[in-house]
Amino acid sequence: MTQLFILALSWWIPAFLCGVTTEKEFAVLEGRSLTIPCHYEPQYATYVKYWCQGRTREFCSSLARTDDPRVVNPAQDKVSIFDDPVQLVFTVTMNNLKEGDSGWYMCGVEIGGLWSADVSTFTNIKVIHGMSVVNSRIYEDEGSTATVECHYSERYRESEKKWCRSGDWRSCLSTGPDGSYEDSSVAITDDRTRAFTVTLKKLEMRDTGWYWCSAGQQKITVHVVVAPKPTTTAVSVTSPLMSRSPAYLPPPKPITKDSWKGHSHMMASVAVLSSVVVLVGAIVLVTRLWRLHRKDPLREVDDRNSKFTRISGDAGDFQSAAVIFLNKDSQEVHMY
Repeated sequence: MTQLFILALSWWIPAFLCGVTTEKEFAVLEGRSLTIPCHYEPQYATYVKYWCQGRTREFCSSLARTDDPRVVNPAQDKVSIFDDPVQLVFTVTMNNLKEGDSGWYMCGVEIGGLWSADVSTFTNIKVIHGMSVVNSRIYEDEGSTATVECHYSERYRESEKKWCRSGDWRSCLSTGPDGSYEDSSVAITDDRTRAFTVTLKKLEMRDTGWYWCSAGQQKITVHVVVAPKPTTTAVSVTSPLMSRSPAYLPPPKPITKDSWKGHSHMMASVAVLSSVVVLVGAIVLVTRLWRLHRKDPLREVDDRNSKFTRISGDAGDFQSAAVIFLNKDSQEVHMY
């Protein structure tokens, strides 16, 4: 009995641990379609998959099964299911959803057997009425064209569609009876299949701002940003006066190997010539200083002797002259 219980449990545990996964919640506009992917483990590749509506397995109403012999047509069937064992995923497509379709649904893998539970996971689908937009932020350059695609739920199919600048009701542009509007700057086209398109022509910088799409009482915002138009470099003819200005001088020639060699030789010649000039100047300066400050001592002695001799010769003329000495004390005059 114990072995039988363990055997039964061994079949139930893998089914409990290795399940099916999908997103926990989906939201979709009324009247549109929705595709739900349900991923499963490799061991369930050959098993039957199913899709049902309900919160528990016991009270889940089956809507589609992979073992249904009917030909599947996802574009027309209210609910269709398709299994891809290579990618280990089965997908469920629901078309033309209504608010009444909102609720809990289940992706399931049928295991079968008395002691084995099915592998399953639940998701909540919310069908809402209102509006959505493909891209809520439009960024274009000045002068270009931008397109905004606004989606609305089924109940607003026949409602008037508008394109307005936020905060200014007077700026609203509305579709006519034929579902269209067009002027030199804006075109609106409603295909009456739950979407209308707004085309903004020749955008200007002043067009930057917040806008909104409107269908009936529903609206959704769109932010439009217009960037400055890229500038191009123009070729202009300059006058001779402008060409002499440093701002208009031609660019320097690139330094090449040959030009660098010539430049090196010229610099070497200038360096040698400068060295010679400095050397010659130094020699001249030293020579002059030498002549000014260098004197011969012997020559100076001869000069002093010659001067003394001349003075002695002249003094011979005064040998016979009388010299009078005055004695302060005796007041006598002595004659020699």
